[in-house]
Amino acid sequence: MELRHLRYFLAVADEGNVTRAAARLGISQPPLSQQIRELERELGVTLLHRTPQGVMLTAAGEAVRDEAERTLQAADSARQAAQRAARGQTGTLRVGFTGSAAFNPVVAATLREFRRRWPQVQLLLTETNTTRLTEALLDRSLDAAFLRPGVAVPPELALHRYPDEPMCIALPESHPRAGQARIALQALAQDDFVLFPRSVGLSLHDAILAACRAAGFEPRPGQEAPQLSSVINLVAAEMGVSVVPVSLAQVQVRGVRYAAIDGPPPMASLALATHRQATAPAVGNLVAISGVEHGPF
Repeated sequence: MELRHLRYFLAVADEGNVTRAAARLGISQPPLSQQIRELERELGVTLLHRTPQGVMLTAAGEAVRDEAERTLQAADSARQAAQRAARGQTGTLRVGFTGSAAFNPVVAATLREFRRRWPQVQLLLTETNTTRLTEALLDRSLDAAFLRPGVAVPPELALHRYPDEPMCIALPESHPRAGQARIALQALAQDDFVLFPRSVGLSLHDAILAACRAAGFEPRPGQEAPQLSSVINLVAAEMGVSVVPVSLAQVQVRGVRYAAIDGPPPMASLALATHRQATAPAVGNLVAISGVEHGPF
């Protein structure tokens, strides 16, 4: 039994006339009559009682009519579900992000737009450091991740880069320079620096060290912070000063002041990373709306 047999049968049942049903279906009458007879032979019952005025459904025909309608509705629902999934309109999308990336407006804007366009896609979000995000992308436990890319990027990953973000200084409000709008990095040469381990924030860590060295000094290592967002709390606790992406300045923690860097600031990189073999339509949709300025490379 094929779906077309059921469609043909329902057309005849609705019209009560084979000729009118054939016209509705856009086929000639003989092939339609043959299809109905094939259906009757397959079911082993008579579905239609032929009369000079047209056709009438038998008891078996009435029973088949109800089931045929449900079957065709189910088939249409399956077709629509498959098409929605193929367009990335349903399913699950697993997205990771670093703690610092979450403060960048482009990340929130991308996730917000994705939910607006594809509300039936379940977003599963994971926050961790760039090293672990990279590992999760490689083992395919994540579909995409907003991360801070380092120099060495696994060839299996595609990076959709955002414009680099300048960094600024975070210092305790008790610091002698806390009231200044702009501070030269070399003015902090005698301060302890609150940094996060290079193993979990390679690109930001290296950018800060390179900027300090360019300013003529080696930063004095102070307390390490496991996440960039933890840096702000340690600065508030007067554990030292730090350099953070400017988007982190929106984190208003009591005891912390922010200042622009007087001179060329170090830059924080940000990218949306995906696996090069990712084929899920939802991943493509996320990349398409992410507002990236450069394609994968």
